[in-house]
Amino acid sequence: MTKPKVGFYWCASCGGCEEAVVDLHEAILDVVAAVDIVFWPCAMDFKRTDVEAMADGELAVCFINGAVRTSEQFEMVELLRRKAGVVIAFGACAQSGGIPGLANFTSKAAILANVYEDTRTTVNPHKTYPQATVQVPEGTLTLPVLDETVRALGQAIPVDYYLPGCPPPAKLIADAVGAILAGTLPAPGSVLAPNVGVCHECTRKETKPEKMLVTQFKRPHQVLIDPAQCLLAQGLVCLGPDTRSGCGAACPAGNMPCTGCLGALDQVRDFGAKALSGLASVLDAGEDAAIDAGLAGVPDPAGTFYRYSLPASELFAKLPE
Repeated sequence: MTKPKVGFYWCASCGGCEEAVVDLHEAILDVVAAVDIVFWPCAMDFKRTDVEAMADGELAVCFINGAVRTSEQFEMVELLRRKAGVVIAFGACAQSGGIPGLANFTSKAAILANVYEDTRTTVNPHKTYPQATVQVPEGTLTLPVLDETVRALGQAIPVDYYLPGCPPPAKLIADAVGAILAGTLPAPGSVLAPNVGVCHECTRKETKPEKMLVTQFKRPHQVLIDPAQCLLAQGLVCLGPDTRSGCGAACPAGNMPCTGCLGALDQVRDFGAKALSGLASVLDAGEDAAIDAGLAGVPDPAGTFYRYSLPASELFAKLPE
């Protein structure tokens, strides 16, 4: 019996999603036994030419992690889309832009200037920047070109399913692989995680007040966190009420607030706006001075509420100046 062919690819991300596959531990042996991994350049010696040689649709499933910004990434995801029957956006960066997507708050020119001119450790008197092509005796050398903005995978190619998380929890990965092998995947476009909030599986939920009100938000290093009480009730910016579950409320279990990496519930259009609205609704302050004092513990609202989702949000990117 021919095993289904599976591929993995890594775009703009930290690599944690690749590690998450290994976090399956001994269960990865069951995966390897059930599928034929024919493309996984992070783990094994595969080349782009290997994918180009495949027939269109030959890959049963391709898991693509990371946001998309470089010309090479655009080319690879378009190639993998042709070769794969099913494409899964694997992790927060692929699903909604992730941490790399925060670059959309500034311009490509400003980013390059900061990296190649402005940092204190950079010595570049001739203002030399990387070039897309250069001629050498052996021929033409090329480098990938940065696009003006970061895009979520679904903004570059059609995506069939989304497996959220930073990185996706091992259980969600195992469940997704099981559904693929059993032919029980939900309708295309679905997020392969429960459509309920993190609070639903948080062990602190019984301590959540019926009417939540706080006078001041605090950062984790500013307070001795009670390991049993609801984190939001302690004034910490916990995005659990607005974040999709499936992680076992891992961060609250580790005595840290949820930062929203599993993204929005199905009915939410813009995660950052929803999270901001939710937090504002519990701030017990009326006067401007009280509001400013209460929000002092949120020094970076944009980075807090759009940490994983800026490219997929209504904002998308800062307008050109």
